[in-house]
Amino acid sequence: MDTDDPVIAVVGPTAAGKSDLAVELALRLDGEAINADSMQLYRGMDIGTAKLTPDEMRGVPHHLLDIWDVTVTASVAEYQRLSDAAIAEIHARGRVPVLVGGSGLYVRAALDHLEFPGTDPAVRARLEADLAADGPAALHERLRARDPASAAAILPSNGRRIVRALEVIEITGRPFSASMPAHEYRHAGAVQIGLSVPRPELDARIALRVERMWEAGLVDEVRELEEAGLRDGLTAGRALGYAQVLRFLSGEWTEERAKEETIRATRRFARRQESWFRRDPRVRWLPYDAPDLVERALETVRRTARL
Repeated sequence: MDTDDPVIAVVGPTAAGKSDLAVELALRLDGEAINADSMQLYRGMDIGTAKLTPDEMRGVPHHLLDIWDVTVTASVAEYQRLSDAAIAEIHARGRVPVLVGGSGLYVRAALDHLEFPGTDPAVRARLEADLAADGPAALHERLRARDPASAAAILPSNGRRIVRALEVIEITGRPFSASMPAHEYRHAGAVQIGLSVPRPELDARIALRVERMWEAGLVDEVRELEEAGLRDGLTAGRALGYAQVLRFLSGEWTEERAKEETIRATRRFARRQESWFRRDPRVRWLPYDAPDLVERALETVRRTARL
């Protein structure tokens, strides 16, 4: 689906202000926003994913929010299909798509030449049984022996991702790392704006965001979603904040510990996000707190995408 049409992406770590900038760019460029946050795809996961309210969207249409139940396992390949359709529809209306989110693989799925290998239910079931029996660390060692590059990029605790990597290796006979080609846009008019936040400031912003989520009723949100099957959701049930609150609701942790663990886990996640996007040489980084941030972002977009 190679085109010359413009596609803008606002990327970077959580709590950097991506959503607000995306709305500003959409307003200035006659655009529409497309969600590229894997957890904002889930219905009901509002407070813990910092979804914009209708007022905060300021009339800008937002696509690919609230499309999956919390029991659905996330699929990047399905997201690629959905984002392709959304981008094409926005272009057909003569408007500009503005992707926004910090899920790096989802951003690349929307922008780049990525092909996702299929799945084999029998292989997947066997590997998931191994995961349940032996734990993620043992499978991570197996992955390290077969594909060191993938093992280095995947956390030893990320069992679902390790299983997927081993499944792809077994199905295709090639390293999982080979499924991530060079950075190559499918849209000649694509441009990525990255928001850069100094680490001490980002850590403080994350702590404040988590405090505000708690004040806004995150625990009650998780309690309601638990009744809808959140605890059984292989993707949604492990989301930042939600996984920690579930451990509080089960009596395993105190509420204060759940909050502290959410802050710690979110800070670790933000570092991984930044590392992912920093590896992409095409991202144009801007300081998140620049007084002329919107104007600088617009200039970058107009220069790169020729708008």
